Amino acid sequence: MTEMLSLGFAGLGLMGQPMVRRLLAAGFTVQVWNRHPDKAAALLALGATWADTPQVLAEQCDVVMLCLADTAAVEQVVFGEHGLIHAQLAQARVLVDFSSITPEATRRFAAQVAEQQPFQWIDAPVSGGVVGAEQGSLVIMAGGDAEAITGLAPVFSALSSRVTRMGDVGSGQVTKLCNQLIVAANAVLIAEAVALAEKAGVDPDLLAPALAGGFADSKPFQILTPRMAQAQYEPVQWKVATLLKDLRNALDSAQQTGLALPVASQAAAQLAQHAEGFSVQDLSTLIELYRKAI
Repeated sequence: MTEMLSLGFAGLGLMGQPMVRRLLAAGFTVQVWNRHPDKAAALLALGATWADTPQVLAEQCDVVMLCLADTAAVEQVVFGEHGLIHAQLAQARVLVDFSSITPEATRRFAAQVAEQQPFQWIDAPVSGGVVGAEQGSLVIMAGGDAEAITGLAPVFSALSSRVTRMGDVGSGQVTKLCNQLIVAANAVLIAEAVALAEKAGVDPDLLAPALAGGFADSKPFQILTPRMAQAQYEPVQWKVATLLKDLRNALDSAQQTGLALPVASQAAAQLAQHAEGFSVQDLSTLIELYRKAI
């Protein structure tokens, strides 16, 4: 199957780079494109090939995957100059969007593309962070045609430990927003817990091992707590701005349904305050917001 599918990948950021490395290691032929071409150098050395535009990716690859920063970036790559929508296609293509964008935009983009091109849109946002991307243990929540998602199994298996079809197009993005609600609130509380331990004279380095396996434990807890305790903020694994963007998307979607999310609103306020000066830094820097008050 890997010899049959040619893959295109647009977006070589924190997540895109290790995802492409996983695909290359699995034996796939991968063409890549990025707004800043220099980010492709290491992948080209591993066997990836360069596409001059997203349009070229669509014309030459069976499956085109996106892993972009936000809704505006996805719209530009799909509909902008030399975007995917302008491809001259002789056969159908599958578009897999790993980006975290709004469900409303996903449904609108998928409908627009379907009117002009034989593209099948699958929204497939992921959870697991950079470590999950490096290890191929991401969790994928997918929205779209069930048969198309099943057909992507060889690709997804190189990237993830689990894929769940959540429903029609857009449902994957809704599920990712639910995921980010929990992650964001958890991150804020983890920072508060570390700050409390420090203020009360307890070694915060002991928190992660002490609470491992208990009801307070989680992957974010085990990753963030030691980094917060030791002020170890490199390498960047989760950008503050990325989580804040997702949280704001969740609040917007909830507002459209008439649902109030008070805990998420408070977490967004804390993240927004911290983002002033720390937006592109690692989420573990959130502890600094509380250390200022200690």
